[in-house]
Amino acid sequence: MIAQNVVFWILAVAMVLAAIGVVRSNNLVHAALYLVVVLAGSAAQFILLAAEFVAWVQVLIYIGAVIILFLFGIMLTRAPMREDLALDNDQRLAAAVVSLFLLGVLSTLLIQAFGDSKIDITGPQGSELVNNGRAGTLAESIFSTYVLPFELVSILLLASLIGAVVLARRD
Repeated sequence: MIAQNVVFWILAVAMVLAAIGVVRSNNLVHAALYLVVVLAGSAAQFILLAAEFVAWVQVLIYIGAVIILFLFGIMLTRAPMREDLALDNDQRLAAAVVSLFLLGVLSTLLIQAFGDSKIDITGPQGSELVNNGRAGTLAESIFSTYVLPFELVSILLLASLIGAVVLARRD
């Protein structure tokens, strides 16, 4: 159990640093690559939770498809690849204050909601949690209950790809 906690915190710190890199990067390609690190860390967190199917979906869909879509969109729209410091403004202090306030509010809510609760995967409730992360349970849920949102997201991704091609096309 201690090894899982150590791995969790290593992944969490790496994900936070990469997320800061996404926000602070002036280069769009570098920001997309930092996002790959965040999404890979998320997949690793799912593996720690014994939800291997969700982890592989995270890798295949988000890292394999969405990031490639972002990179194609960047290349097709001919976004500037160099640093453009003219996009900076004077709102950094206000953004830092709002971010710290939001961190405090979310931390307080999470501590009040969960407190000292622990997840025990050895008991009857734990076996139900492990069963909910299995591929059969998730597939049944996606293709019966959530089939409409699943299809709407696929149409949205297709429309964004077509939009990038239309914007990049020369008349």
